Amino acid sequence: MQHSFHPLFLSQSYQDAWDDYRRSLTRGNFARWDYVVLTASNVQQAAGYRLQLELRQKRGMLPLHTRFLVVTDPDGKRVGSGGATLEVLRQLVAEIGTSAFSGLRILVIHSGGDSKRAPQYSALGKLFSPVPRELPNGRPSALFDEILISVAGVPARIQEGMLVLSGDVILLFNPLQIDFSGQGAAAISFKESAQTGASHGVFLRGDDGFIQKFLHKYPVKQLCAAGAVNAEGEVDIDTGAVLFSTAMLRALYGLIAEDGKYSDTKYTSFVNDTIRLSLYGDFLFPLATQSTLEQFYEEASEGSADGATLREVRTELWKVLRPFRMKLLRLAPAKFLHFGTTQEVMKLVTQDAAVYQYLGWDSHVSSSILSKNVAGYCSVLSNDAVCGNDSYLEVSYVHNGATVGENTLVSHVDLDHVSVPSNVIFHGLKQKNGKFVVRILGMGDNPKGTLETDATLFSRPLRDILLEHSIGMEELWQGQAHTLWEADLFPACDTIEQAVAASLNIYELVMGRGDVSAWRRTKRTSLQSGFHDADPQAIIAWNQRMQELVQMDRLAKLISQGGTAEEAEKLLHTDSLTPVQEQWLREYETYAGFSDIIRMYCDIGKGLGSVAGEQYIGRCFARIQQELVQHATLPPVQSWHMVQDRYRVCLPLRVNWGGGWSDTPPYCNEHGGTVLNAAILLNGRMPVEVTINRLQEHKIVFLSQDMDSYGEFTEIMPLQSCGNPYDPFALQKAALLVCGILPRQGGTLPSLLERMGGGLRIQTEVIGVPQGSGLGTSSILAAACVKALHGFFGQPCSDEQVYQRVLAMEQLMSTGGGWQDQVGGLTAGIKYSTSRPGFPQQIRVRPVALSPETLRQLSRRLCLIYTGQRRLARNLLRQVLKNYLGNDPKVLHALNEIQRVAALMCFELERDHVTAFGQLMTKHWELSQQIDAGSSNTLIEQIFMAIEDLIDGRMICGAGGGGFLQVLLKENVSQDALQIRLHRVFQDCDIQVWDCEIYEGDGWESEICNINGKE
Repeated sequence: MQHSFHPLFLSQSYQDAWDDYRRSLTRGNFARWDYVVLTASNVQQAAGYRLQLELRQKRGMLPLHTRFLVVTDPDGKRVGSGGATLEVLRQLVAEIGTSAFSGLRILVIHSGGDSKRAPQYSALGKLFSPVPRELPNGRPSALFDEILISVAGVPARIQEGMLVLSGDVILLFNPLQIDFSGQGAAAISFKESAQTGASHGVFLRGDDGFIQKFLHKYPVKQLCAAGAVNAEGEVDIDTGAVLFSTAMLRALYGLIAEDGKYSDTKYTSFVNDTIRLSLYGDFLFPLATQSTLEQFYEEASEGSADGATLREVRTELWKVLRPFRMKLLRLAPAKFLHFGTTQEVMKLVTQDAAVYQYLGWDSHVSSSILSKNVAGYCSVLSNDAVCGNDSYLEVSYVHNGATVGENTLVSHVDLDHVSVPSNVIFHGLKQKNGKFVVRILGMGDNPKGTLETDATLFSRPLRDILLEHSIGMEELWQGQAHTLWEADLFPACDTIEQAVAASLNIYELVMGRGDVSAWRRTKRTSLQSGFHDADPQAIIAWNQRMQELVQMDRLAKLISQGGTAEEAEKLLHTDSLTPVQEQWLREYETYAGFSDIIRMYCDIGKGLGSVAGEQYIGRCFARIQQELVQHATLPPVQSWHMVQDRYRVCLPLRVNWGGGWSDTPPYCNEHGGTVLNAAILLNGRMPVEVTINRLQEHKIVFLSQDMDSYGEFTEIMPLQSCGNPYDPFALQKAALLVCGILPRQGGTLPSLLERMGGGLRIQTEVIGVPQGSGLGTSSILAAACVKALHGFFGQPCSDEQVYQRVLAMEQLMSTGGGWQDQVGGLTAGIKYSTSRPGFPQQIRVRPVALSPETLRQLSRRLCLIYTGQRRLARNLLRQVLKNYLGNDPKVLHALNEIQRVAALMCFELERDHVTAFGQLMTKHWELSQQIDAGSSNTLIEQIFMAIEDLIDGRMICGAGGGGFLQVLLKENVSQDALQIRLHRVFQDCDIQVWDCEIYEGDGWESEICNINGKE
């Protein structure tokens, strides 16, 4: 009976064990095992074990200074757990050079079985089979890991000796309960139900604490009659965990040694495949106080030795071991979890995972599976695949279009557009010869069953199946043993896809629908051959591949569900993508939508970090650029010809009031945008000017007056590159490209200019405005260039087209701005502008009509304050967009709220509530800081604090962090009073009020010269 405190106790015990294990990984002076020895059935299994150990060693998952050995049964012959123990002692003595074993702490995990009752684990051994738990370090756990963790604290409880464990059992207990004197032996036992005990072994303990009897697989009635069942129906179960003192180890070694030295003759007498000594039946039986030699003679043997030989061996064992006694260490609370059969594994992962949540168990371990009714370990279940309830995917990928039935175990396969039936084990492996085999059998089939007795396939008698299809026994078996384990049923194929199809054909055959001729044409293997012929490196590589694919698929599903970048970072556990993951990403790019793929790049970049991560961030913004440019760039226009000799465009600047950031791609493309802004004059003039002149020479000249830069170009290639943020002519080049005047690639400049009618000189200037002002100068200058080029060539261009061209220019220049700046500068007055999601952006601009009094009040109270600081919007923009693409909750909330505030601002202005409009400016400013905390700084806060009593509203211009601030003065405060306050606080700094006014003119000015003048 499990008491309510058991889960809490065991959870804490497990945490303590993990802490001990973690210390053993890093602390050289921590009490640890000197040797950990794994037993294997044959060389094949041993190779797999060594590969698993090597993998863990590389990952830093094995304790420091512990020596790991893998010991095989001699010559691959099964010698029993007792014989394997003697082989362990033989190899340890050869390793350490003495049979004293003094001062050594040794852990032996008997793991040499062939896993007939769980054949999907036979290739690598059940010891490394999955456990439904992710370790605290994020790694999927295996039985070996759990065993190593659970006994990490035991070395501190014993001075010396050997702990022997079974490789298919997890023991949950607190090592502090172990009290071993170092004399004889001790069995670690837990309380379990009598029903569980009937399937295992049970100890009968005497009043002196020593074991009186071993009751191996006794029926419950016999256990009760023997007095082994307590009042709560529980027994002292044999957990397979036994402690041997060094004295007993020396005695056991004496069985294979003569005068302390190894004897080959004595060794072969005790270690062979006919005797097959059992650790539990042959070594422990003499230790029970009430056992007798006659009873020992009668105990069943695992081997085939004749009675006389067995009697002689057991007489020697009795003589050597009878002087020792075995204490029962009854630990409680504790738990015994057996991974013996496929049915036990299925129950543990599909049902008991919830029961053992307190231990960190989960039905989805390192898997990408959304269904709660399907368990998984290192597996992917695609969204459009179908998988029945209580099925278990193990190191497998079930693609879209595949179907898996109920209560089915799918292991180590890729399934694509196939159907796997219910109640089956479906397991794939790669053999050493490069062939693939998929074994299929019914969940209730017994691989040990024989044709003559109880062998079934999918619960149908195997004999009936052979008769139905006229299959002779010689087609399935080479020897005399007609077991399902040895039946050559499963075709070996060149690919895993072929092996899947061939395996499903077997099921169809049994159901009366398959192709027996196709089955006969293939070379076939048995369950047993999978144990002998599997390629352990390929299996481990498949495991690693699936772990890598799980990471990517989990990331894709997280993105589709709106997960955050922080959640994504926890999924990667890597510094770089592997080749398998890169291939997955290339395939993902072919079908993922725009929104998903840019987030995938962004999340990978943020997860990897460093230089490797920046490459993926770059791919994210390159994809955004590609999408925007293709919707906004004109193809090269062959018919364009200069119709003017000179063309000049002047534009105002803009102040942003509400919704800025919502106009920025890709946010506006996914959600639409809402912006309230106004065109303004600085010092009574339009500061942005672009002048284009025709040249007789076939060249292009750029002149940037405000940047004092001049450039001449006679070749086309330098003009087709505009992504360098330090290029003083990036904007002019981008304008030529998006307008279709120059091609993005190819062509020659002289021939293009000759066709157009001459060379070009493009002169740009932003008059009297400091760089990084936050007043939209760059985008408005870009809009002026587009307007001027279209006018110079006599080509019509609507404002809507200009908006799109400038968006494309921002992408080509890698500045990545939105559409509000060009809207603000091209259209006079105050505008409430909106767009709907999609490509290209369809921008609706609505002038906001104010009463003359409201406009006068707004113009008088609105002030610009220059901070004297400059900030680059490009770097800021990338960070904000990364936060948006990473679904930062604060940023998403603020981006939505600023659009609501923009609408309210417009509402209050149209109701003549200027002060309420100012209060909303302040609210917007607070939301802007949620989008980017760097939009403010100490100086900006000091400025606002210094004038707090003079203003009703505050806000930054543009992205903030520098440039201009804008404030709404209180009704009775003048701009002069504001300037006096700033001068008094900040003295002779550049912090001052600038003259601005809302521009209500025609939006832009042009000047045309058509007199064939020469430059």
